Amino acid sequence: MDYLLLQMLNGVQLGLLMFLLAAGLTLTFGIMDLVNLAHGSLYMMGAYIAWTLIGWTDSFVLGALLALPATFLLGIVVEAVVMRRLYVRDHLEQVLATFGLILFFNELVRVIWGPAGKSIAVPAFLNRTVEILPGVPYPAYRFAIIVVGAVVAVLLAWLVARTRIGMLIRAGASNRRMIGALGINIELLFSLVFGLGAVFAGLAGLMAAPLTSVKIGMGDDILILAFVIIVIGGIGSIKGAFVAAMVVGQIDIVGRAFLPDLLKTFLSASAASSAAPAISQVLIYVVMAGVLVWRPTGLFGQRT
Repeated sequence: MDYLLLQMLNGVQLGLLMFLLAAGLTLTFGIMDLVNLAHGSLYMMGAYIAWTLIGWTDSFVLGALLALPATFLLGIVVEAVVMRRLYVRDHLEQVLATFGLILFFNELVRVIWGPAGKSIAVPAFLNRTVEILPGVPYPAYRFAIIVVGAVVAVLLAWLVARTRIGMLIRAGASNRRMIGALGINIELLFSLVFGLGAVFAGLAGLMAAPLTSVKIGMGDDILILAFVIIVIGGIGSIKGAFVAAMVVGQIDIVGRAFLPDLLKTFLSASAASSAAPAISQVLIYVVMAGVLVWRPTGLFGQRT
C-alpha cells in the first residue's frame, strides 16, 4: 500500500509538470489558433537559462526566480519576431515554421552551452525526505514540485476565471475577432499570452532538470505528451489540461511501476521490464482515442 501511495504521488508530480507545459500550449493553441511545435524548446531554454543563473548566483532558488522573467522575455521576443507572422497562415505552415524554430534553438544551445549535457543539483535544503504518512518517506524535492505545481495551477485558475486579463483570454479563445472589434489590443494580448506560456514551459523545464538532465532536445519528447493532454482535456481549457495531465501522469508512472510484475507472468523478467514502459505509453494513446470517440472536443472542450 505504501509503495502504491508513493507511485501515485510520483504520478501527481509528473502530471503537474506536464500541466505546466500543457497549460501554456493550450493557451497558445486555444486563443491564437497557433500550432507551436517549438513550445518544447522553451521548456529546454528555461532549463538552460536556469542552469546558467544558478551558477552565477550560486543559489537554486534565486537562479530559478531570475530564470522565469528571462524566459518570459524570450517568449515575447519569439512571439514578436516569428509567431506574429504565422497567425494568418494555415496550420501546415505553422508546423513547418515552428519545426524550424526547434532546429534553431537546438543549434543556439549547441553554440552557447556546447553539445554536452548539463546537470542541476537538487538544492541542499530539499535533498532529503519528508514523511507523507508516519513511516512513509518521500523525496522532499519531488514534494516541492507537487506544491509549486499545485500553487501555480490555483493561481492560473484564479487568473483565468477572476481577473480582467483572464476574461480577455477566455473571450479571445471564444471569438478573437469580436474582442478585436471591441477595441482590445490583440497584439498585446497575444504577446502576454505567449510570454505566459513560455514562463510555464520554462518553469517545468527548470524543475524537471534536477530529476533528469539538461540536454539538447530535452523538450521534444515531452511535447508529444503535452499535445496529447490538451487533446484529451479539450483545446483552450485550463481545467481540461489539469485533469488530463493528472490522468496521463498516473497512467505513465503507475503503469511503469506495476506492469513489469504483471507481465512477468507471461514474459521473462528482461522482456517484461522493457515492454512495460512501451505499454504505458500505448495506454495513454488508447485513452486519448477513447475520449475522442466519446467526445471529439475533449473532456472540457467547447462544443461547436
